[in-house]
Amino acid sequence: MGCGRVDILPNSSMVYYVVGKFTDIADKVVPFFHKYPVIGVKSLDFKCFVQVAELINNKAHLDPEGLEQIRKIKSEMNTLRVNS
Repeated sequence: MGCGRVDILPNSSMVYYVVGKFTDIADKVVPFFHKYPVIGVKSLDFKCFVQVAELINNKAHLDPEGLEQIRKIKSEMNTLRVNS
């Protein structure tokens, strides 16, 4: 992708892909997964991820209401999802 790094957890077989720059997320990661969609329940998490990226891009994370909206979206991701 031309950005990020691969991290391996010590004493584990877990591998993580970490992207630290928001511009890389917005300009490379999100378009990549729009072109090559995530399949299954993780596609719902990707939709949430994109919502948060859009909020951050619009600077909503800088005010309390926007930050709370991001927290709400986060609470609905991964194993915390109540329904699909």
